[in-house]
Amino acid sequence: MRNIFVIAGRELAGYFATPVAAVFIVIFLVLQGVLTFNAGGFFTRGQADLVPFFEFLPWVFLLLVPAISMRLWAEERRLGTIELLLTLPVTDAEAVIGKFLAAWLFCIIALALTFPFVITVNILGSPDNGVIAAGYLGGVLVSGAFLAVGSATSAMTKNQVIAFVLGVAISFVFAVSGYSVVTDFLDRNLPVLASIARGFSVIQRFRAISQGLLSLSDVVFFASFICFWLFLNVIVVDHRKAS
Repeated sequence: MRNIFVIAGRELAGYFATPVAAVFIVIFLVLQGVLTFNAGGFFTRGQADLVPFFEFLPWVFLLLVPAISMRLWAEERRLGTIELLLTLPVTDAEAVIGKFLAAWLFCIIALALTFPFVITVNILGSPDNGVIAAGYLGGVLVSGAFLAVGSATSAMTKNQVIAFVLGVAISFVFAVSGYSVVTDFLDRNLPVLASIARGFSVIQRFRAISQGLLSLSDVVFFASFICFWLFLNVIVVDHRKAS
């Protein structure tokens, strides 16, 4: 565990040692603000809640999270520092988990900086803060899911652009798999896959959580999803090291 925390600390410090952290956080906050208050019609809805905020949150993460994860391993391979990292007395799993935790904590920090949104709705009315807390938990889980995918794709290539595109594409598949346009098509052509698609829909599960319907099955799904992609990440890193 100590090695994991050391790597996570090193990686997290690396974010704030460059303009990456500031740029990501500013873009994230501006996008969420514009989408929530303008596109989401926050002031015209006449309700003191953060429904518009959570409606757009997973889509903003879909675009921005792969931009964070794309450098986790691709940058190491491009600079040739991955060999140095893997020769240290740490296992592949520790390196993967450490890097993932640093990126996840960075996303959580960015999400926490949206606290003025919560203050705003509490000033304007009496929202259900329990539902809001559930929505934030869902946001943490979604960011973790997209990060795990992005981390695995970053390990597959040393080109950050390719890692970004792969991360967005794969995450998008899991994001839209539960939408009616997808499930209706599968119901007509491949009924067996329709139920599987519904079960693997990241955004549909997030929506249930953001509405306050926090279930153990959804938490287990996200935990399993993250663990699967991190396991794949370890396999890719081990393969790259062996070759």
